[in-house]
Amino acid sequence: MERKADIQKTIYDNAKSHFLGNFPDSLPIEQAYVHIGMYLGWIIDSGLYSEYFEDEASNQIFRFKRREISCTILSEIWDGYLGYELFNRQGNMFTYYYYGGGLYRNDYDEILVRTLPSIYHVTDSWENYEKIKTRIDMRFSDWKKLVGAA
Repeated sequence: MERKADIQKTIYDNAKSHFLGNFPDSLPIEQAYVHIGMYLGWIIDSGLYSEYFEDEASNQIFRFKRREISCTILSEIWDGYLGYELFNRQGNMFTYYYYGGGLYRNDYDEILVRTLPSIYHVTDSWENYEKIKTRIDMRFSDWKKLVGAA
């Protein structure tokens, strides 16, 4: 089991590290935010965000739940940042295990990237969001059984 100290200051992802890395020149920078935004959207839909995030992003949370802003826009508002302070305790524990452990990336590749040239070629659509959301829901349910948090 992960130690509390490991989770407390964890930054799980940051779009900047993507578009300063092996990001394809042929794509708009916004594509670096898609995978992060889809996960953050799932956190919102699952109610696993922190009081801090709720205080700072109440308008974005409301608009995302109404599907008025996309996953990319949601992520861009937060500069593509995905860190511990955005999640509540359970959200951090799961994110540490799932996102931090590489399972999210594996699922994202399997479900959305498939035959695309890279993770950055996935279209930010509600259809794609629902596909990955279904997988994350399953992983979350399995994780809760694993840790006895059901």
